[in-house]
Amino acid sequence: MGGFRLQTLVANAKQLIKHNSKHQRDVPKGYLAVYVGEIQRKRFVVPLSYLDQPLFQDLLRRAEEEFGFNHPMGGLTIPCCEEAFVRLTTQLHVS
Repeated sequence: MGGFRLQTLVANAKQLIKHNSKHQRDVPKGYLAVYVGEIQRKRFVVPLSYLDQPLFQDLLRRAEEEFGFNHPMGGLTIPCCEEAFVRLTTQLHVS
């Protein structure tokens, strides 16, 4: 994936976050709510710094392929199983 496409992907994710921030008052500053799951979605609150991480960017690419930037849950929806997401975010948190 080219640098420009990646910048666009992250910029679109940030735009979605900004648009939905009015509806997510329980999300602390510097964090975002994401909805994870293939069938039933579970809400997680993750640091915005994850947007800069290549592993998280891979998830954003998958989300873009599946949903574009029209996310049915009203927040960023990530189409992966909950266990895989927890493993990935644990790995990002440790590094």
